[in-house]
Amino acid sequence: MLASLTRAARRRVLAFAAVLLAVCGVLLWWLAPFGPATPSGSITFSTGVPSGVYQRYGELLKQAMAKELPDVSITLKNSEGSQQNLARVASGEADFTVATADAVAQYIRDRRPGFERLRGCARLYDDYVQLIVRKGSPVTQVSDLRGLRVGVGQDGSGVRLIADRVLAAAGLTPDRDVRAEPVGIDTMPALLERGELDAFFWSGGLPTQAVQSLAERFPVRLVPMDEDLVDALRGVGASTRHYRSAVIPADAYAKAQDGQAVETLAVANLMVTTVEADPDLVEGFTRSVIGSRDSIGSRVHPAQLVDLRTAVYTEPLTLHDGARRYYRSVKP
Repeated sequence: MLASLTRAARRRVLAFAAVLLAVCGVLLWWLAPFGPATPSGSITFSTGVPSGVYQRYGELLKQAMAKELPDVSITLKNSEGSQQNLARVASGEADFTVATADAVAQYIRDRRPGFERLRGCARLYDDYVQLIVRKGSPVTQVSDLRGLRVGVGQDGSGVRLIADRVLAAAGLTPDRDVRAEPVGIDTMPALLERGELDAFFWSGGLPTQAVQSLAERFPVRLVPMDEDLVDALRGVGASTRHYRSAVIPADAYAKAQDGQAVETLAVANLMVTTVEADPDLVEGFTRSVIGSRDSIGSRVHPAQLVDLRTAVYTEPLTLHDGARRYYRSVKP
């Protein structure tokens, strides 16, 4: 049919066809979604004990992520702490979690199941080791705990890991020299109040609500852990290099500290996932972690300390590719 048309008519038909194709292309471009597809599906985030910072942080992060990743359903799962959190993520029982750097290093050092799959998303805030006693207690240093009833954290917790190491650094054997009680922050304050514990260890962000509430209703104080103890602690095991000397500010627990700062040690928390996690999902997850710092920090103070400049340092874990993509996208 085209051959039967005059040359001028053929030119008009071809020109019209070209315009039509261009219009169709513009329409397809207009109707097509911009950028990569938004991640969707369901994930599990392993947190911590109900009254701990991990759990509260997880609750608020879930709310923040509802805006960043609206097609992702997030289930929070309570845990005993860092050690159990890592086992869950490494086994696929959970997709994301928070754990202390020393617990991560020990998990890798012990070559626990799935250790090679673990990857980092962000360095978060520091946990501070807190040793709580009644105000009239004769305990003034860790070595004074000999023979006493001491809450050391649940078996799967990061508290238990660090409490055992602190006791050892002070010359005490946890299962022989103290009456170690494997209980968590959800029950330790009440046991101390009732006189069923003489002291308890806690490792968490400042302030931890359970400790703050205890200090406001019952006379307690914090036992200092000086630099000599921290130096001795570093000789207990390879993963203890993640500990550093620190100071609990005088206003962290005002009623327990009588205006005095308290020497202690600190260790970083890491956001953890696995190498198989979808890069788009990890990128969005990491963006939410960093972007929600101020909104979460207004209700969970430690979150205020999440810093874009240091979040990329997730040692001893390799940074996940999705997280790396996020940090590159916001690099000045």
